[in-house]
Amino acid sequence: MQSSPEIAGPPVTVSITRLVEPERIPEVTRWVQSGVNLANRYPGFLGSGWVRSTARSREWHMLYRFADHDSLSTWENSDDRLRWLDLGRDMVVESRVEKRTGIEGWFDVPQDAPASSAPPRWKQAVSIWLGFFPVNLVFTVLVGWLLPSFAHLAALPRVLVTTLVLTPIMTFWVLPFVTTLIRPWLLAPPRRPRRP
Repeated sequence: MQSSPEIAGPPVTVSITRLVEPERIPEVTRWVQSGVNLANRYPGFLGSGWVRSTARSREWHMLYRFADHDSLSTWENSDDRLRWLDLGRDMVVESRVEKRTGIEGWFDVPQDAPASSAPPRWKQAVSIWLGFFPVNLVFTVLVGWLLPSFAHLAALPRVLVTTLVLTPIMTFWVLPFVTTLIRPWLLAPPRRPRRP
């Protein structure tokens, strides 16, 4: 049976803003991590992360990603998630939820967030390069070792094969991992110049 177009498709990133009282940070951190551990047991879970705008901010920006709408729906309607949300009901206030598909979900900030909270383009470029360089290097070395004749192909078919193999790897695994790993740096506010 085929999935309907409304629920089949690309990976889905869920962005949630929650308000947390400063004195409850250790408790909420444990609660969030327990939710990540639960989601990790569900098929299609691709990763998650959370950051605060500043050390004193009550706003926590949380992200999690699933392979498609079906797997996301399974997680969101699960008894595990409902019980987990119930445990956090008195600790956090959910103020905004957005769902996005494609690569933009890892970089965009909520639409009503200040423009300055979006990572600058150069940081986004660095993130992509940090993932693409090692993956491309490993692919090139492995293919050169396993299929020496690959290096003698014309440039067009060689690049075509390389991009066909590496684009899904980057989109589904490498970029979500890299952006989660360096998310605090991506969303860090720009440093203000020191006054003399």
